[in-house]
Amino acid sequence: MRHRSHIISWDAPRLHIELSAGDDAPVGIETLRPVADGAPEAFGATIDRATLAHLINPSTSAQRLVEVIASGHGRAWSSTRYSGTMIGERLRYVAHSQRTEPARGAGEWSVLEIEQADPVSGLRVVTTLRSHESVAGLQAWSTVTNESETVLRLRAVTSLAVGSFPSTELTDVDVLWAPTDWLGESRWVTEALRDQAVIDLSRADHEHDPRGAFRVTGIGAWSTGQALPTGILRDRVTGVTWGWQVEHNGPWHWQVGERADGLYLALTGPTDDEHQWTSDLAPGESFTSVTASMVVSRDGAEGAFAELTRQRRAIRRPHHDVDTLPVVFNDYMNTLMGDPTTEKLLPLIEAAGAVGADYFCIDAGWYADDSDWWDGVGEWQPSTTRFPGGLAAVIDHIRANGMEPGLWLEPELIGVRSPLAQSYPDEAFMQRAGDRISEHQRHHLDFSSQAVRDYMDSRVDALVSELGIRYFKLDYNVVPGPGTDGAADGASAPSAPGEGLLRHNRAYLGWLRSVLDRHPDLILENCASGAMRMDYAMLSELQLQSTSDQQDLLRYPPIAAAAPAAILPEQAANWAYPQPGMTAEEMTFTLATGVLGRMYLTGHLNRMDDAERALVASAVAAHQGIRHDLARAFPSWPIGLPSWDDPALALALVADDVTYVTLWRRPGAADVVDLPLAGLAGAQVDICPVFPADLGSWQVSWDAVTGTLRTSVPAGADEQASARVLKVTRRSAP
Repeated sequence: MRHRSHIISWDAPRLHIELSAGDDAPVGIETLRPVADGAPEAFGATIDRATLAHLINPSTSAQRLVEVIASGHGRAWSSTRYSGTMIGERLRYVAHSQRTEPARGAGEWSVLEIEQADPVSGLRVVTTLRSHESVAGLQAWSTVTNESETVLRLRAVTSLAVGSFPSTELTDVDVLWAPTDWLGESRWVTEALRDQAVIDLSRADHEHDPRGAFRVTGIGAWSTGQALPTGILRDRVTGVTWGWQVEHNGPWHWQVGERADGLYLALTGPTDDEHQWTSDLAPGESFTSVTASMVVSRDGAEGAFAELTRQRRAIRRPHHDVDTLPVVFNDYMNTLMGDPTTEKLLPLIEAAGAVGADYFCIDAGWYADDSDWWDGVGEWQPSTTRFPGGLAAVIDHIRANGMEPGLWLEPELIGVRSPLAQSYPDEAFMQRAGDRISEHQRHHLDFSSQAVRDYMDSRVDALVSELGIRYFKLDYNVVPGPGTDGAADGASAPSAPGEGLLRHNRAYLGWLRSVLDRHPDLILENCASGAMRMDYAMLSELQLQSTSDQQDLLRYPPIAAAAPAAILPEQAANWAYPQPGMTAEEMTFTLATGVLGRMYLTGHLNRMDDAERALVASAVAAHQGIRHDLARAFPSWPIGLPSWDDPALALALVADDVTYVTLWRRPGAADVVDLPLAGLAGAQVDICPVFPADLGSWQVSWDAVTGTLRTSVPAGADEQASARVLKVTRRSAP
């Protein structure tokens, strides 16, 4: 019998995809190519089925588009991989459709929906791929519906699975990923895939795929507490590159492994194996995976990061913040440290307004009548003892000094001493085995509970309407482990803690959307002990992201320099914390950290002398003078993605013919640092300082042949930290 098969060809403005579909195999992506000048570029993932004919293991067929694991329906080849699942292998094409739809902001999406069914389990799977007109990439998710007559327990559903990375030699392939931690975020690592990650097992001799893969996992409710959900696969010879991000504000997993047809990439949200997640589907019920994005480029890692930057701009919520990018002064870091009072705030407000800040955010402590507030939070009522004349008088003082007011909130947590800990119903709390989860003297609220959402709505609405708050810093300092087995509002109990956590994650995102729908003028900052939840489930909705809680000015540059690999430059809120008594170079160093991103200003400005305040004001003005370019700029790293202990670090943001460069020299940096600037070889340029306005002891020169910016400092200056922000402008052709 001859099996029927055909190719689904899908052309988005900047992406060309071909998928195989037939009655003898599940749907899989065979070709994935960027489009340039109206035609696919001359590379792609193309599977040669003839090379697979000799293989006897069914899991060595082409990588299917979606993988599903359920109780009683595991993997075809026993392993810990999300490739080669029984349901994924049995899925068969039913139908597909194509359409366009408007994007949230500018442009439109090309959408492809593919429907498949598994006759054994009774599952029907609809996979949605959508590609924005500006991006050589796509966003993907799958909806699984139980059409059988019995309950089916899901254990894993991939958001996307893609095979056959287009490389002839796996020895030429690198994987880039980023471990992260509190105070040590976004530490990118480049590993040759064959060194340790995916070693050569002589798989052709065994007629089976390997059992292992290179795995990166985020656990718990801090989606970026251990690693970033972002990765890169790069052929260093050809420059062909895949980039991706899992877009979930909770657990996730991605893995790269070897198959008969080459490498595969699998992206998932929570799973049973990694996260104690299962979901029971009754007949007729559906589950939708988290979303994930993938991009393709022929220009190496920086080309993939550029496409991810475009993708992030395509999926984020339109908001006035992106047009104005206001400078925020926050009183916390290295300043009031959670102990605000009227007496401390009034002179600080005046000083922040005088240097040009646009918003003033009162951080933690505004709700506490004493300094021991950690385990008493939850009511979010202004303290009366801290503000004898009322918090409203302080808010009025912020406006009188030309700024908009903001407050710190931690909506998901409640202290064990809070009166609300007794008045909330039990189902308002995350629980395990009937007990409230308690960590670090806090309980974790479950936003699946209507009572929780109603109370937080009432407090946010009151703070907006009564005090005129225009900015909230949303923090998240305590996590609940794998999740909750409690059932909110009479819903069925989750089948596993991970399902309870997923319900909360999705309910919290829905609450954030509702807040911004009601109060579109609000700016919401995403913070979670700095950047422990720096994902694009959150950042597609919220306006900016705190990049760290790091208080050491010498440790912040690798965090700030790496941030645009994971988030948009215009969302990257980098702390600048100048202090009275710092040397001019120390103050310049920390202020420069805030210029190429969202300047997040703090420090005891009111205690500074005139010269110190003038330097701070000049940094704010310099940032404000270039911020219009940040929302259209793309990141580049002239001397490579930063390592934690690099003496010299550099970040470039490229906006058409203008390149902004920050170079940080930490103690031990060489006297001369050369910065090759992408795309400027052979060009004549103009170089001018952005901040500080005077280069001081620094000297700069330009090698037009190689497109290299040379920077130098006098001999002996290598033991002093210093930084400069420069503007390099390509001259127009005569």
